[in-house]
Amino acid sequence: MSPKLFAANPAGRLVSLDVFRGITIAAMVLVNNPGTWSSIYWPLQHAEWHGWTPTDLVFPFFLFIVGVSITLAFARRVEEGSVKRDLYLKVLKRSAIIFGLGLFLNGFPYFNLGTIRIAGVLQRIAICYLIASLIFLTTKARTQLLIAVALLIAYCLVMTKLAAPGYAPGDLSKEGSIASFIDRVILRQHIWRQGRVYDPEGLLSTIPAVVTTLFGILTGHWLRTERARTEKVVGMFVTGAVCVVLGWAWNPFFPINKALWTSSYVLFTAGLALEFLALCYWVIDIQGYRRWAWPFEVFGVNALALFVGTALMVKLMGIWRVQGWVFKNLFLSWAEPINASLFYAIAFILLWLVLMWLLYRKQIYIKV
Repeated sequence: MSPKLFAANPAGRLVSLDVFRGITIAAMVLVNNPGTWSSIYWPLQHAEWHGWTPTDLVFPFFLFIVGVSITLAFARRVEEGSVKRDLYLKVLKRSAIIFGLGLFLNGFPYFNLGTIRIAGVLQRIAICYLIASLIFLTTKARTQLLIAVALLIAYCLVMTKLAAPGYAPGDLSKEGSIASFIDRVILRQHIWRQGRVYDPEGLLSTIPAVVTTLFGILTGHWLRTERARTEKVVGMFVTGAVCVVLGWAWNPFFPINKALWTSSYVLFTAGLALEFLALCYWVIDIQGYRRWAWPFEVFGVNALALFVGTALMVKLMGIWRVQGWVFKNLFLSWAEPINASLFYAIAFILLWLVLMWLLYRKQIYIKV
């Protein structure tokens, strides 16, 4: 069984993990595609800087799922003595493809290489997958945990003790953080245009994002044990609660912040991801309640197609000036702006549910 970052082999994966992935990618598409960015309900917006909203849980949940998938996909092959050289090559190939897709989406349709944004969601997923996979293939679970803890502590010390030129040590503002300074110096004109002074998927903040993936890997180890399924659920709930408490306790000293991917944010979101996966595992794989989850299973097994397809569609609609016309005439004509914006986003995701269902019905799974 090979690790498909965005697609699943229905015969070889936990259904609950596919559903969790589907819920997460559906939420990602929903929050990325409102009718208008000027009228959005607060749960569908990112926190302005420090703090969090439900939207700020989406990306770390996805990286967590990537980590779980790495363990479930690779562990048996490693135990059976598969040639690691082949596994390394597959990891490198998949990472390169995902990173390349991210660059393609950033550049489409004009591909201005002088200003194209280098960082992005797919790029961060590719890097986290690459590093976390290599750690998994070369270390045991105990070492993986120690690496995760060490990286969180080291990142906290760097961010709170070092100073960017012209700013005080520990400045965690958009302009003054050491992570933002590094992004400006290295990425330069290739930085996120809307941020200008920082990149939410920047270089230094990718290090703790790798830890989010490692927590998923450790969860995968737990799921592969011979323990009773109910015991696995309890273990995930308890560990998740501990992580949430630790993250919240760290918050006053190193605030929860998605753009900086702070250590407190890693613990807090990994804890919530553990609890949500435990809930899905108990409801779907133990209790057998699956009918409600079929739309998310449809999304979960073809998340790559959903993410790339929706991103291309939005760009084309913007170029052809279709999006504004659709929003104005089909939604804003009868609803208040904030509700019209929400209804547009819901209609958008329902349209893609139909498209993904067609692939699911034909058992077509987009893989890398």
